[in-house]
Amino acid sequence: MDTEAKPQERDRSFEPATGPEEGSRFSRIPERFAASMPWRRVLVLGAVCSAVVLLFSAFLVQPFLIPSGSMESTLQVGDRVLVNKLAYRFGSVPRRGDVVVFDGTGSFVQEPEPRNPVTGLLHGAAASLGLAEPAETDFVKRVVGVGGDRVVCCDERGRVEVNGRALDEDYLFAGDAPSRVPFDIVVPDGTLWMMGDHRSRSSDSRDHLGGPGGGMVPVSKVIGRVDWFGWPLGRVGSLPGTTAFDGVPAPAANHG
Repeated sequence: MDTEAKPQERDRSFEPATGPEEGSRFSRIPERFAASMPWRRVLVLGAVCSAVVLLFSAFLVQPFLIPSGSMESTLQVGDRVLVNKLAYRFGSVPRRGDVVVFDGTGSFVQEPEPRNPVTGLLHGAAASLGLAEPAETDFVKRVVGVGGDRVVCCDERGRVEVNGRALDEDYLFAGDAPSRVPFDIVVPDGTLWMMGDHRSRSSDSRDHLGGPGGGMVPVSKVIGRVDWFGWPLGRVGSLPGTTAFDGVPAPAANHG
C-alpha cells in the first residue's frame, strides 16, 4: 500500500488574479483615475474662483490698469486701482474732485472698429481683472465740473475757476499749468467736464470742445469711482482726497 502523501493539486479558481492582464484591469485603471482627480478638482476650483471674481468685478469692484501718465502724479503708469461700481448706483452722482473711470464712446472717441469677438471677450475678461490694458474707449480722469457749472480758464493767476471760485489744485503734476488752452464753458445737466491731473499730457474735455458732445461726458457713461490702490504693494490704500473744490458755490440758475 502506498503510504506516501501525494501533493494535492490546488483549486486555482478561488485565488486572486495576479497576471499582467488582471493586474492592469483591477489596479492600474483605479490608479490612473485617482491620479487625475486632483487636477479635476483644481480645474473646477479655478473655474469657480474665476467666475466669482468676474462677477465681483462686473458688479462691485473692478481692478483697472493705469495705461498712461495723464493722471500723474496721483496715478502712475502700471498702477492697479480698484473702481467702486456701487459709488453711483443708489442715487449718488459724481462730485467735483472725484476720480472716475468712464466709457468715452461718443464724447472722447467715436465708435471703435469691430474686433474679433473671441479676442474681444478674452481681452475684456483680462482687463476686468486688471491683467491687461483697458479698452480703448475707457478713460480715467478727474471731475472738474458737474451739470450747471461754469468752468473757466484762466483767471489772472492762471487758475481754473468753477462758478467764479478759483481752484488751488493740489493734485496737479509738479510744474504743470492748470491749462494752456483757454476755455469758458457751461456744463449741461447730466454731463461732466473731465480733466487729467497731468494737464500737459492729458487728452481730456479740453481737446474735444469742437467734437460731438462738446467734450462733455454723460453721467450715464461713468463706470465707477476710483477709491483704492490695489498695486503696487507700497501704494495699497485709499486714494487721497482733495480740498480744491471746497467752497465752490452752487451753479447759478442763469449764467447769462
